[in-house]
Amino acid sequence: MNDLQKKISDIGVVPVIKLNHPQRDAKALADALCAGGIPIAEVTFRAAGAADAIRIMRETHPEMMVGAGTVMNTQQVDEAIEAGAMFIVTPGLDPVIVEYCIAKNITVFPGCTTPTDYHTAYRYGLEVLKFFPAEQSGGLAKIKAMSAPFPMFKVMPTGGIGLKNLAEYAAAPVIAACGGSYMVTADLIDNGKWDEITELCRKSVEIVKEARAK
Repeated sequence: MNDLQKKISDIGVVPVIKLNHPQRDAKALADALCAGGIPIAEVTFRAAGAADAIRIMRETHPEMMVGAGTVMNTQQVDEAIEAGAMFIVTPGLDPVIVEYCIAKNITVFPGCTTPTDYHTAYRYGLEVLKFFPAEQSGGLAKIKAMSAPFPMFKVMPTGGIGLKNLAEYAAAPVIAACGGSYMVTADLIDNGKWDEITELCRKSVEIVKEARAK
C-alpha cells in the first residue's frame, strides 16, 4: 500500500458523505470528523456541490485525507483533482477511469465484488479495492472467500456497515478500512448535529482499535 492507503488503513474508517450545502456545512463537518479522530472524507459526486465540498475541506483542514466518491467518468476525476481530492472511489470497476487515474497518478479505489473484477484490478496492479455494496454482495464471508485466490488485495467494504457490525469487519486482516455513512447521515448534517457526528466517529475509532487488538 502507498502512504495514503496506509494512513487510511491505520484509522480504519472512511465516512462516505453526501453534502447538499457545501458552503454551509463542509467546514463544520470537517471540524466534527477531525475532532472525532477520523480526518478522512469520501465526498460523493451524487451531490452537485461535491467539488466545492472537497475544496473547502482541503483548504480548512489540510491534514485531512479527502477524496471523491461515486465517480462515474473522467470529467469528474478532473473536477475532483482540481478541487484537491487525494483519491478517487468508483462504484464499479471501469477500466477507462482506472487507467485515467493511474495516468494522473492519483489513488483509485474501484468497486469490486466478483472474481472478474478482482482479476482486472490485479492486472492494473491495484492493492486496495472498494467492495460495494458489501452486505448485499455477500458481506465479510464473501470478502474472505475472495481473498483465497486473491491474497494480494486489501478491501474497503461499504454498504450496510454500521456500529453493530463494524467490529466484525475491522477484525478481519483482509479489511483495510470500512466505509460508511452512519456517522454522516442527512439528518445529522442537515440539522447541524456536529457533536453527535464527533461522538459517532470516536466510537467507531474505538471499535476498530479494540477489534484489531484481539
